[in-house]
Amino acid sequence: MLDLIKYIVDQFAEDKEHVDYVVEETEDAIDVTILLSDSDMGKVIGKQGKIAKALRTLVRAATPRDSKKYNIEIKEREE
Repeated sequence: MLDLIKYIVDQFAEDKEHVDYVVEETEDAIDVTILLSDSDMGKVIGKQGKIAKALRTLVRAATPRDSKKYNIEIKEREE
């Protein structure tokens, strides 16, 4: 599933070398934090958050029913 997230984010991010993914697994969910540079934040989130919402929807639809839920958070990278 992380490959799907990376593929979609790479389509919108221009500074691909500075995109980091932090994955934390809990008992019932997998939290994925996407760290982006300031210039890529708007491109990946999209107008009114439409790209981010679509990303979450795709991941939710591709996740099997009996597996853990994916939570996706997009943050600005701290330099």
